[in-house]
Amino acid sequence: MFAAERRQLILEMVRANGAVSLRELARVVQTSEVTVRRDVRALEAEGLLDRRHGGAVLPGGFSREPGYPQKTHLSAAEKSAIADLAASLVEEGDAVVVGAGTTTQELARRLARVPGLTVVTNSLLVAQALAHANRVEVVMTGGTLRGSNYALVGSGAEQALQGLRVTKAFISGSGLTAERGLSTANMLSASVDRAMVLAAAEVIVLADHTKLGAAGMFQTVATDAITRLVTDEQATADDATARELDALADCGVQIDLAPLGGGAGGSDAPVHGTGSGPVHQTQPGPMARRSGPPPGGAPLPGQRRPGAHGGPVGPGGMPVRLAEMGLQRGR
Repeated sequence: MFAAERRQLILEMVRANGAVSLRELARVVQTSEVTVRRDVRALEAEGLLDRRHGGAVLPGGFSREPGYPQKTHLSAAEKSAIADLAASLVEEGDAVVVGAGTTTQELARRLARVPGLTVVTNSLLVAQALAHANRVEVVMTGGTLRGSNYALVGSGAEQALQGLRVTKAFISGSGLTAERGLSTANMLSASVDRAMVLAAAEVIVLADHTKLGAAGMFQTVATDAITRLVTDEQATADDATARELDALADCGVQIDLAPLGGGAGGSDAPVHGTGSGPVHQTQPGPMARRSGPPPGGAPLPGQRRPGAHGGPVGPGGMPVRLAEMGLQRGR
């Protein structure tokens, strides 16, 4: 494929989806990520798109939210790995709230086997994934159906969440930065997600590496209200996303890195309903981190324990930075 044809196809993909990862672009145009990165730079120089960490978005600084059919094909392996790790954070008998999104849908498929679980959601896709789970109670909010992502939004959904108290909220969005927190491209979705956050003792953001450094138009959760970020290990492969992780850790966000290709088994992957979960290696070596909640109990939204550091945790529970884990940037 000639460079002009390849770049036209890349441009069409970005226009159709709003945001596309370099890995996905390389797969579709059947070339290397190095070549795709060069093409993206050329298209950015022409003002046709904007580069983001690990991908490309529509020009203008804010990514447009793609529809559900497009999002199901974006970063599928990463979403599966993130869902595997996030499911290990849920304990038997927990009450949790799960927001809308393709990553949270993957999580719901794994939560179907956690006994005694109560799941509150505004997502038809999450509810569908749990519909046949005999030991899981599903509570749906009211609201107006937003067809692009099969989510209930509006005042009905927000009112249903008022007065609710759950242990954990699992939410996703269009972008995540240390400066702005989690954001999304739709105002109604942002309002419902904020109501979910207010209902939870622990706020867990599920975001693959392509969302780090990106920004949606509407802020969903300020950084200081995020307890934990579950992302994929590709986030450490680029200097810019690794710096974003360090900045999030400095703000008190605990970072979980989900390994790719080693245990991401889709909906049949084992679920650890213990709250401490297995030890997840980000790469071979002695530095490992547990996927369970931080000791001492989770803070309320917007609160931090004195002296708490949000980064990866090393031996003895001491916080460590990415560099101290031996994670190389720009791999």
